[in-house]
Amino acid sequence: MITEQDLREAIAECEGARNPDARICIKLAAYYTIYDHLYGGKPTTTETRYSTAPPPQAGNGGTITYEGDSDFAQAVQGKPTDAILPIIDEIMEAVRALTPRLYNAAIDKLRDLQ
Repeated sequence: MITEQDLREAIAECEGARNPDARICIKLAAYYTIYDHLYGGKPTTTETRYSTAPPPQAGNGGTITYEGDSDFAQAVQGKPTDAILPIIDEIMEAVRALTPRLYNAAIDKLRDLQ
């Protein structure tokens, strides 16, 4: 079930995008349409703005060494870490807005790494 809070957070994430592209605009339009259909009108406020942190600085060195058969593994293999992390950060912000439990579980796993 899509809750009003989920929609507000998804809308806030799109509205807070630093350089919105067509994909983000399409998602925002869809979220507004769903919100209007379920709750009537445009949300009066958005509680959270996303993508306010500065992007990671280039030049931290290193490349991704992650071999596997998945599309993700093949796409990142050998790519510069400082180019991959902003993309993963954007994905994680979307996960936080859309499925907070999955986001929290992933963050807990990352924090437990040593």
